[in-house]
Formats: sequence, C-alpha cells, structure tokens
Amino acid sequence: MAASPGAPRAPAVEAPPPQPDARTLDRGSVSAGRDSRAGQLSFCTKVCYGIGGIPNQVASSATAFYLQLFLLDVAQIPAAQVSLVLFGGKVSGAAADPVAGFFINRSRRTGSGRLMPWVLGCTPFLTVAYFLLWFLPPFTSLRGLWYTGCYCLFQALATFFQVPYAALTMLLTPCPRERDSATAYRMTMEMAGTLMGAAVHGLIVSGAHGPHRCEDVALARPAVVSPDATRLYSIAAAVLALTYPVCTGLLCLGVKERPDSSGPASGQGLSFLAGLGLTVRHRPYLKLVISFLFISAAIQVEQSYLVLFCTHASRLHDHVQGVVLTILVSAVLSTPLWEWVLQRFGKKTSAFGICVMVPFAILLAAVPTAPVAYVVAFVSGLSIAVSLLLPWSMLPDVVDAFQQQQQPGPGLETIFYSSYVFFTKLSGAGALGISTLSLEFAGYEAGACTQTERVVVTLKVLIGAVPTCMIITGLCILMVGPAPKVPSQDPSRRQSLQRRTSYSLA
Repeated sequence: MAASPGAPRAPAVEAPPPQPDARTLDRGSVSAGRDSRAGQLSFCTKVCYGIGGIPNQVASSATAFYLQLFLLDVAQIPAAQVSLVLFGGKVSGAAADPVAGFFINRSRRTGSGRLMPWVLGCTPFLTVAYFLLWFLPPFTSLRGLWYTGCYCLFQALATFFQVPYAALTMLLTPCPRERDSATAYRMTMEMAGTLMGAAVHGLIVSGAHGPHRCEDVALARPAVVSPDATRLYSIAAAVLALTYPVCTGLLCLGVKERPDSSGPASGQGLSFLAGLGLTVRHRPYLKLVISFLFISAAIQVEQSYLVLFCTHASRLHDHVQGVVLTILVSAVLSTPLWEWVLQRFGKKTSAFGICVMVPFAILLAAVPTAPVAYVVAFVSGLSIAVSLLLPWSMLPDVVDAFQQQQQPGPGLETIFYSSYVFFTKLSGAGALGISTLSLEFAGYEAGACTQTERVVVTLKVLIGAVPTCMIITGLCILMVGPAPKVPSQDPSRRQSLQRRTSYSLA
C-alpha cells in the first residue's frame, strides 16, 4: 500500500557491507605469508652483504696504526708535512660525507640498482688509491704533496663507497627484522675486517722496523731507506688493496638491490645545511657531539701514536704487532659485554668505562715494559669498544626527543647521523694534525735510528697526558644535565634509527 504524501518517511536502512567469506580470508592470509617469506633474506645474501663492508675496515685499520709510522720512517717526510697529510685526508673524508649523500640521493636507478653502481664504480679507483698511498715515489722533494693527494683521494673515495653500501640495508628487504639481521652480519664482518687489516699488514711489514735496521749505524742520523722496507710495504698494500675487488665482487653476486618505491629524493626534505642549522640548536645533540669530539679524538691520538711510542720511546719493537692485535681483539670480544652493560646499567653509567684506560695509559708512559704494554693494550680495547658503542646508542634517544618537540619533515634523522660523522672526522683531523706538528717542534728526525730525549718525552705526553685530558673533558661535558628521555618509544622507529649506525674500530 502506498504511503500518504503527508506521512513521515521511515529512514532508509543501508545494507551492511559484504563480509569476506572464508575463502577470501584464506587467500589474504596466504598472500601475507607469501609476502613475509619474500622479505626473508637467505644466509648467502646476508654473508655476501657483510663481506662488502670488509675492505674499508681493512684499509682504515691498517692506516690508523701504521700510516704515520710509514710516512715518518720509510717515506721520511718531515713531521710538519705528515701533519698536513693526516689533516688533509681527514678533512677530505669529512667533506665528502654530505657531498656523497647529496649526489647519491639524487641519482637515478639503473639496471643494477640505484646504490650498487656507486659501490662498483668506486672500487677500481679505491684499489689504486690505496696502493699508491703506500707506494714510495722515486722523487723526494714532493713526497709530502704526493701523499697528501693520495690520502685525500682515498678518504673521499672510501666515503663514496661506504655511504651507498650502508644505505643498501634499506633496499635489501622490506622486513625490519631481516634488515636488523643483515646489519648484524655486516657489523660482524666489519669487525673481522678490522682485525684482518691490522694483523695482515703488521705481519708483512714487521721486518721493516726492527732494531736490526740500525745495527750498523753509529750515529743518530737519518738512515737510508731500506729496499726491504719499501718492498714489504708495497706487498702489504697490494694484498689489502685486493680486498676491494674481491669483496665487492662477492657483494654484487650475492646481493640484489630491491627497487626503491620512493625514488630519488630530489626536492624532498631539508638540505644538509638547513637541517644542520636545526640540529646544532638542539641542546642534547650539541652536548653529545661536543663530548664525543674530545673522546673520539683522544682514541684516534692513542691509536696513532702507540706504534710510534713502541718504536722510538721504548724497547718494544718486537711487540708492536702483539700490542696492536691485543687492542683489537679486546675491543671486538668486549663489544657484546658492553651492549649488555648499556642495557643493564644505563648509558651514563656505561660512559665511565671510557676512562678505564686513563690510568693505564699514564702507567705505560712511566713504565714502558712489555707486560705493562699488553695490559694497557687490553684495557684500551675495552675503552675503545664502549667509546664506539655509546654515541650510536645515545643518538636515537636524541633524535626521538627532537622529533617529539618538532615536526621538521623527512630526512632529518640522516642529517643527525651524517653531521655527527662529519664533526667527529673534523675533530680527528685537528687532533692528529696538531699532535703530529708537535713532533716537528720537538725535533723529530724522519728515518732516524734514535730520537732525542725531547721527542721521547713528547711521545709519552701524546699517549698519556693528551688522551687523559681529552677523555676527562669529554666525560664532564657528557655528564652535565639529564640524559634525553622519550616518554613513548616507537620500536619500529628506533630499529630504523639504529639500522643507520655503524661501528668502526679505526
């Protein structure tokens, strides 16, 4: 029966949305399971990805411990020019960080991916640059300029290699758990590379710096460069340089870069300088950076001058290799322990582990004997491990606190991390440059069999008093004020931030 025109109409009842039947749900669950399985990385892929991080760690470990000794005693460059070589190389690596990020983020995808071509393209040039860094040219007057150019080129190329390699983690798989697993493989391989670089290089060149080279020299005058020393350093350079093509080849064969759905980041996010202006105004980040500028510079000074101290300020020529390996093995093996300490006792408490090496370094300067040297090396490895872990553990807290205060846009986390690396490289450049210049003022004679008492005292100060003052200053800055606290932590976001970190012992 039709309703009268004046009668109120009943509200229309919408039909409920159709519910998916069991078969639809089954197909969805099967599809989700297939996607999950597709995101899993094979053991071979993870190992090959980790192998890609070995070459840079091999090279950086060898240069951290032995480059300064090579430049002073084999290339026989004046200490003032060695200071310029080390400073220029570190600055070149620091400046290359934002430049590499700028160009790589704006590169287009090719048949082999967007990041892999950068890794492959840098490999042959890195191989040649690393070999030339240890090659003794026939001319003598321009050796300082030669090694400055080679070291700057090597540091810049190593940065252009490392930045896309580290970013490759995000394009391996969409699964965060698998990314974290791949990062763990990478860190393990990088630690192995650090040990391999110092061990292989040290074993090959161990015969070039023994006391026997001065047995026939009666006066403390510059000695003629031994052909054996030149040959040994060239062999060591060739062996370690080969790790670049070998490891990169395995990386290319075993790892397939996934398409990046976001595409190049051109025109998106903040520029490096604009983001840097925001980050340096964030007080917790500024405090963290300044404190670790001192701490990381102290560690680099300790590493660089320990070999020189054992060679010229004590009778420990035969123990140089053992001392270096003790430091690295101690640092690698203690890393899991420090990770547990960080979680169990907190980050500020763990920071005091950095100053454990202070009294022992002073003890080595006062009592330079073999047993003391090995004890100092073991304790120094413990301090180095926590000094590398701590900043990468505190940075996510600082970034999360900043993100809660502001919403600046995408890409700022990368600027936090890249600017931290930029500043620490600059601090290392300044510390190594100034400290090497102090050897020139003390009267260091390049290639001399024995050094004056002033040089010996300077080396003792450089491995004892200088790192002590810098570590104490850095810890005092770090301990001022409360640690950044984030009320609500997003676990997936924290994992994303931590996947950007990288530990390096050199």
